[in-house]
Amino acid sequence: MSRMRGLTERLARGRAERTARRAAMRADLRAFRTARKRARATGEPVQDPGPPPTAFSLLPWLLMGMGAFSNLFQGQTPNPWIGGIGLLVFNSLYVSVAFRAFDRERREKLSTRLCLVVMGLVTCGLAIGYGGSWLYFFPLLGLATGAVLRGPHLGRVGLALTALAAAVSAYRGGWDAVNIAYGTFLSTMVTAAILSLSEAVRELHAAREKLARQAVERERLRFSRDLHDLLGHTMSVIVVKSEAARRLAPRDLDAALAQITDIESVGRQALTEIREAVTGYREGSLATELESACSALRAAGVAPVVTRSGEPLSSQSEALLGWVVREAVTNVVRHSGASLCEITLTGRAERVRLTVTDNGSGPAPEPAAPSAPSAPCAPSAPAAAGGPAAHGGTGLKGLTERLAAAGGSLTAGPSPRGGFTVTAELPLESGDTPGPGPGPAAGPGAGPGPAAGPGAATAPRAR
Repeated sequence: MSRMRGLTERLARGRAERTARRAAMRADLRAFRTARKRARATGEPVQDPGPPPTAFSLLPWLLMGMGAFSNLFQGQTPNPWIGGIGLLVFNSLYVSVAFRAFDRERREKLSTRLCLVVMGLVTCGLAIGYGGSWLYFFPLLGLATGAVLRGPHLGRVGLALTALAAAVSAYRGGWDAVNIAYGTFLSTMVTAAILSLSEAVRELHAAREKLARQAVERERLRFSRDLHDLLGHTMSVIVVKSEAARRLAPRDLDAALAQITDIESVGRQALTEIREAVTGYREGSLATELESACSALRAAGVAPVVTRSGEPLSSQSEALLGWVVREAVTNVVRHSGASLCEITLTGRAERVRLTVTDNGSGPAPEPAAPSAPSAPCAPSAPAAAGGPAAHGGTGLKGLTERLAAAGGSLTAGPSPRGGFTVTAELPLESGDTPGPGPGPAAGPGAGPGPAAGPGAATAPRAR
């Protein structure tokens, strides 16, 4: 019972595999026809390579054995039962090998190689025993061999099979051995070349489609990150400045109007940045990003202190660090409840480090009125890394991925002195040449920092 059950299961699996292969073949054929109709309608060339070749493309070549079958049917062959059994065995093995040849897993099995060996023995026996039209089974054997053996051993096997066909044909047919040997070699090599080329074309087509999908996915990820970083920071600045304008309006109308003017400027710049983010041509400057950060911090009642040392960085480094400043300051304004935020940029050894530190203790309370201009970004000694309190958020996760792709790193967590710290590090590129020591502070309140080149295509644009 168990043996019958196992046989039944194997037959069921075989039927399921054959059904799946036929369904896949029909799907490929439908896709090719659809692509061809679309190409005819639009005038574009057909990009789909079409359905793959199948075993049915090799079956018509069995007609080469019709001469042997005719001799057998007309009684011109001695020992017809032996010839008939040999013909049946060869055709059965040929059909089996043809269907196995188009399935990579079955093609590489040992059983397929054994079928080829048995075919070779049957072909030699029939050719030596009968000669004449039975010699044409050698080209058929070459077709089956070329369909199965498409690797580096094909050349040696093809030459050996050609030599065998030439020897047997010379023994039975004399000078006709040249035609048999030539047909055997040609059928072996051409079949292998055509099927290998077809398989390579389909693999290249599949790889191109995969690369296209990956490019679309990368572009979607880039756009989602840009949109998050742009709108998150911009909306925070607009909210903070609106609250400041509301509080200032009853007692200082001019200051409230100044905040409203800033809101209009930020909104217009946000529209420009979003349009540029869609097309992927955004440029950024770390100096102007620091200036924008200080403006947002002062509007939220947080005193900004910026320290920057070294020469100008490369555009790629400035772009990435600009994203860090934008995200870290946005989270300070939103969540920290801090009164002081220190931003420090230093270049040491072969790495550049940016830290953003606040002295907050939790979620921000109702923001106080904006600080007076008497709290500018003043020079300070280099401080510990600093940043927002939104540890593990989507923005910080996206920044971590950006920096990791450039060989850098991002860490965020509570500061030993209290508050929260974000630290970003990047390897120095050819355009990054930090100076020997700390230089003057570069803060929006104290004046622009060192000149900065344009950012990368996905870098934040200065506000």
